[in-house]
Amino acid sequence: MGRSQESYSKKEKEKKRRKKKQEKLERRQQRKLEKEERGKQSFEDLLSYVDENGNLTSTPPDPKKKKVIKVEDISLGASNRNTGEEEDTLRRGTVKFFNEEKGYGFIIDAATKDSIFVHANNTNAPLAERDNVIFEVEIGPKGPSAVNVQLVK
Repeated sequence: MGRSQESYSKKEKEKKRRKKKQEKLERRQQRKLEKEERGKQSFEDLLSYVDENGNLTSTPPDPKKKKVIKVEDISLGASNRNTGEEEDTLRRGTVKFFNEEKGYGFIIDAATKDSIFVHANNTNAPLAERDNVIFEVEIGPKGPSAVNVQLVK
């Protein structure tokens, strides 16, 4: 009666279970052999060194290639952008487009050729296309915008 209740899927599951158990036993024996092999290694075989390029090697580094680094030269965190020289805040440019009804336009920076937004509230005189201007750049919520815009005569 026991035979009649065995099905193909039950036999396959049992085969897989036995195979898995056998593989697990073999892996355990392999780890045991590797552990014994590591135990036979000397302390010097286990050491690794870092060369002048930051790569791991099995040979000790050459003391003649040793670099001395001062603690003051090490900086942690983001580097400071201003290295002592201040950037000129006034820029020159040409008005590319200006809509008088809506009160905004764009200036092309002469140095970087970037298009910079300008609003009528930030100008001292009415602007027209192709006017030469000097201005300062301020980073707004939607990108750079020109402030303190003055016409150049």
